Amino acid sequence: MVGKAGSEETTKENLPWVEKYRPKTLDDLISHDDIVKTINRFIKEDQLPHLLFYGPPGTGKTSTILACARQLYPPKQFSSMVLELNASDDRGIGIVRGQILSFASTRTIFSAGHKLIILDEADAMTNDAQNALRRIIEKFTENVRFCIICNYLGKIIPALQSRCTRFRFGPLDSSQVMSRLNFVIEQEKVDCTEDGKKALLTLSGGDMRKVLNILQSTSMAYGKVTEDNVYTCVGHPLKNDIANIVKWLLNDEFADCYRRLKDIKMAKGLALQDILTEVHHFVHRIEFPASALNTLLIKMADIEYRLATGTSENVQISALMAAFFEAREIVPSEAS
Repeated sequence: MVGKAGSEETTKENLPWVEKYRPKTLDDLISHDDIVKTINRFIKEDQLPHLLFYGPPGTGKTSTILACARQLYPPKQFSSMVLELNASDDRGIGIVRGQILSFASTRTIFSAGHKLIILDEADAMTNDAQNALRRIIEKFTENVRFCIICNYLGKIIPALQSRCTRFRFGPLDSSQVMSRLNFVIEQEKVDCTEDGKKALLTLSGGDMRKVLNILQSTSMAYGKVTEDNVYTCVGHPLKNDIANIVKWLLNDEFADCYRRLKDIKMAKGLALQDILTEVHHFVHRIEFPASALNTLLIKMADIEYRLATGTSENVQISALMAAFFEAREIVPSEAS
């Protein structure tokens, strides 16, 4: 028994922080208060409808429905009353007509109330599977409630959308992410600087899962979470590197600039896509004439499009330099 308890404790310690600090109840959720209050009211009045949660990753969709399920069912009944299927499971038309249909159509003898079927990453389901699902939702409403979770609402057929109450989970606010981040840092005793926290928030884009994954990776790789360590850990360009790149693009000769860009890409292992994104943010802080800025942004947008279609990075580095050289020619003529 001692060995078993010890192994359980070790397993808990080895959990990724994303799972270790996943909210267990609706009260633990840090965001989307309106959605949580509405769902709480549904549960208290025993009027839970079919639900459709959509929005970007890491915004609390799965955590919310799992917290609802824990509130609805005691631990002993959980496995018999809740069916959770993720994108990793096969959810073609065969699973819908088999596993989902049999779970929805059977009642549990000793448990009152509705069963719950959670379909996570439902935008990966085929149209045939979604069409098969709509009849099951209608037919077994007395016995089961569905919660459909997706990132892209447009990939869910209108017939399913109309059968569910929709809730949009937007990206988390910086203050909400920061409160949870500080809690995890305190619990795990992570050595984290203020600029490290700001870097985590910048990279996250309102995705709580991303924040905790980067925090855990950086703390394990470097011991101390600073801005430079965070950016280095995820292979993101450092601010001073971007400042240098823009300085070269604005001042150096073509051959020197090309060589330096190639060298920094190789030395730091940077992707041109990431460099381009950061240069775009930086360019907006430079006082260019309107015509020069317009030309530069249009050409950078074309380069990003070409990178997305799989063109050579070396050719696009030259194109980026050419865009800046053209902007440099416009600036003196505008000034005169």
